[in-house]
Amino acid sequence: MILSFIFFMILFLGGFWLMGISFGLPEFQALAFLGGLALICIALAFMMREGRSGATRRSNNWDGGPSAS
Repeated sequence: MILSFIFFMILFLGGFWLMGISFGLPEFQALAFLGGLALICIALAFMMREGRSGATRRSNNWDGGPSAS
């Protein structure tokens, strides 16, 4: 859990960093920006697929019955 969070933060902050420096580059600004955007999307997708600690996976959900999945 901790290692996946560290991996998420490296990808997420690295994407912001790459998007930030893309405006100062003399060449390949668009590629650097899109690369940063891709890193952020990959980081968010990685964290969304982690289903172990989701709030919807509990046995006592809002209607009192077991969860659907």
